[in-house]
Amino acid sequence: MSTDTAPSPRFPIVSYAEASPQVREVYDDAMKTLQLPFVLNWFKCQGSNAVLLKGNWAKLKNTLLEGEVPNVLKQLIIYNVSKLRGCEYCARAHAIFADSMSSMISDEPGFRATDLDSPQIPESYKLAVSLTSKAALHPQAFSDEDFAALKAAGFSEDEVMELLAQADLVNMLNTIADLSGIRIDNELLEVEQ
Repeated sequence: MSTDTAPSPRFPIVSYAEASPQVREVYDDAMKTLQLPFVLNWFKCQGSNAVLLKGNWAKLKNTLLEGEVPNVLKQLIIYNVSKLRGCEYCARAHAIFADSMSSMISDEPGFRATDLDSPQIPESYKLAVSLTSKAALHPQAFSDEDFAALKAAGFSEDEVMELLAQADLVNMLNTIADLSGIRIDNELLEVEQ
């Protein structure tokens, strides 16, 4: 009897070699865009459904990687919400991604972007992480004052829209990761150490 309490994947994990041409096209674009030499398990657990994978990748790519809000801030939002919600896969993966971008915030030796209490993290980032986490976890509680606070912190209306789109994105990311039962990628674990 196994003592491993991690869930088993509930959907087929489709490797690159096993993928259809349509799925490989998404895998190739994801690896190129994310600058990774491997396909993340988050994609591979959707590899048996090319239509779903293509749509989810388009949403992730446009919401996370395009726009005016710095990617490191978007990664911090996804990391924080995932941690609060208990989505281990997304919390660990996005912590790794955010920490790999730490120099976008500070060049101080040993600084990690995921240390959200650090004085190196701009106050506007802390506010954006806090309020966007609120929007993701308790959207009905998000108020006009919260919108005004983001604008007062220097975010344009378009940037506020981008920040709040992260609330929607992280919910999708967490739902797929948790329901599929995927585990953190071995390749990411090597980076984490």
